[in-house]
Amino acid sequence: MKQNFDSEILQTRIEVQDQTMQSIATELHDNVGQLLSLTTLTLNSVDLSNLEKAKKKIENSLGFVNNSIKELRELAKLLHGEQIVANGIGHAIEQEINWLSKSGVYELKVNNQLLGFSGTSPDKDLIILRLLQEVINNIIKHAQATVIDIESHFKDGVLFLNVKENGIGFEVEESKNRSGMGLNSIYKRIEMINGQLNLTSSPNQGTSILIEIPYP
Repeated sequence: MKQNFDSEILQTRIEVQDQTMQSIATELHDNVGQLLSLTTLTLNSVDLSNLEKAKKKIENSLGFVNNSIKELRELAKLLHGEQIVANGIGHAIEQEINWLSKSGVYELKVNNQLLGFSGTSPDKDLIILRLLQEVINNIIKHAQATVIDIESHFKDGVLFLNVKENGIGFEVEESKNRSGMGLNSIYKRIEMINGQLNLTSSPNQGTSILIEIPYP
């Protein structure tokens, strides 16, 4: 059992790193890349014969560069793992929510009570983070949702993570035989850390996933 658990932790670590790198790649392309492209376009359009307009364009360019530096610093912290699980599961959840919010696609309702939570369990934290990533990926790929509600808290030795969305929903029993939903992986990981999953969904009624995990 320990060998299986260690193997799962290694696999989860790789998947979390892969997901993080994908998020970084998207951020570099969509945000930092766009800021630097705007800087290039603005500087190329500077006309020194009109000093007033030239000054304004150069000031705008400096603003783009400063924003790019700020974004790169945040990405550097993420690459060094400072904002994944090293600062606790609450910050790891917050980081995932921040990535999701930058898409601008969803209305997010967040109540992350774990931000000030001092408990830590690095192996469980990795699996919890990966579970959240899988749930979010399922929403992005399948749900057609517009509103996502994410709530997390700790009570009486149990960590609770609840994700609801207003998407198209599905028949829960039928979904267990569909590999594309990723539910088998979610159930497997929850079982390995002695957790419970309560999944509620029906067509056109959205989906609610409540994860309960005993936490040291």
